[in-house]
Amino acid sequence: FLSFHICPPVHPNVSQGCQGGCATCSDYNGCLSCKPRLFFVLERIGMKQIGVCLSSCPSGYYGTRYPDINKCTKCKADCDTCFNKNFCTKCKSGFYLHLGKCLDNCPEGLEANNHTMECVSIVHCEASEWSPWSPCMKKGKTCGFKRGTETRVREITQHPSAKGNLCPPTSETRKCTVQRKKCQKGERGTIKLTKCAYLNLHNLRKFHFFPGTHLILSPVSKTLKCMPLTEYVGCKLQNIDV
Repeated sequence: FLSFHICPPVHPNVSQGCQGGCATCSDYNGCLSCKPRLFFVLERIGMKQIGVCLSSCPSGYYGTRYPDINKCTKCKADCDTCFNKNFCTKCKSGFYLHLGKCLDNCPEGLEANNHTMECVSIVHCEASEWSPWSPCMKKGKTCGFKRGTETRVREITQHPSAKGNLCPPTSETRKCTVQRKKCQKGERGTIKLTKCAYLNLHNLRKFHFFPGTHLILSPVSKTLKCMPLTEYVGCKLQNIDV
């Protein structure tokens, strides 16, 4: 007996010996279907579109898996990259991302970040608490006057964003009155230091300062006098010009 094997008809433009992940293809249109788990996408070359099969969708496309085909679909026109047709992850130039949407302007209560191109919360300025008032002084002196001024300061702990509330003043000065005391010859007042320091003033070669003391500068006599208080912590540093 003679036996015959009848082959199914094949379209003359369809090839079974495809490369590059194609299951079926044609010389003119490229891939027509893909091997399992690969995504089918149409790429434009001039006026022509050809099919290609990729392991993942290119930028500007999102992938969807169907029982018979895995397909790449182009994101919306204002969307540079997207998770699906309704959720953008990055917008094209001129648009701001907010909750998966690309907007011309950010909603009320938000502001545009031109670096990330996203709508972000408005940040207002924040400042620390005021410091204690400084000693009453006049022209840098703490003696030889009755009416002077005292100052307190604070630090900016959070700088504002573009639409945030501006920062408040970081210093305040008010008038003060003290009992007049006569300055000693050459005395300029009392300056409180809060940490160990080495000073090279008036050719002074060496000086050990103890925190918790007051330093009196006497330019005429070119000496430094320390008035001890209650706590002392010694330190010794190398010569450093200031």
